[in-house]
Amino acid sequence: MSSAESNSLTPVHAVLFDLDGTLLDTADDLVNALDALLASVGRPPANRQIARSQVSQGSVALTRLGFPEVLDSDEFERLRLQFLDHYNAAVCVDTAAYEGIDTILSWIEAAGIPWGIVTNKPGWLTEQVLAHLGLDQRAACVVSGDTLPLRKPHPDPLLLACQQIKRNPQHCLYIGDDPRDIHAGNAAGMYTAVAAYGYVDPQMDVRTWGADFIVDQPLAIQQLIRLSSRLPEVGT
Repeated sequence: MSSAESNSLTPVHAVLFDLDGTLLDTADDLVNALDALLASVGRPPANRQIARSQVSQGSVALTRLGFPEVLDSDEFERLRLQFLDHYNAAVCVDTAAYEGIDTILSWIEAAGIPWGIVTNKPGWLTEQVLAHLGLDQRAACVVSGDTLPLRKPHPDPLLLACQQIKRNPQHCLYIGDDPRDIHAGNAAGMYTAVAAYGYVDPQMDVRTWGADFIVDQPLAIQQLIRLSSRLPEVGT
């Protein structure tokens, strides 16, 4: 974590999370869907390490990774939809919350701080994953990639989340593992934190993204909130 020692933080009254690569480790199911699509046309599996680093960029990036030569937009869209079909068929087989996330969520809830999700993942997939993991009833708000006409990096989805939970953006912390998350959060006037434990391309320098903080594990999120709100340590 960096920049977390400030004594002048505006109190954090809400925490918003990106989904894939921040709240949940969904990579195996998404890469498996890509491999299933590749196998259906007689191609070998994707490079798993490279594919995992593309997960937070969504179905377009993963489909492009598997079919870089497809330039026709209609053909590419057909492949992308097939990828989503494969993912929908096994949407939550290996998906799980990152280690430490449930502890953080429980601590946030006990402190009376609402938390929510703002993701570019389509709503019909977001809802399935959250319901499977029992998070749909816990999140104070869920804004998906098709909730509004504009998606991240535009700030509108984050501002809508603030409206839904009745919190001022300047009192919110948004955490994500992609530059689009940080750009959206900054544009919305929120604190922003890079989830460096997520699907960050190893060639990227997260320090250049413009975030207020960098966290290398979910439990580090607790320190950010506690510094501003003077809440107790996890487990106390």
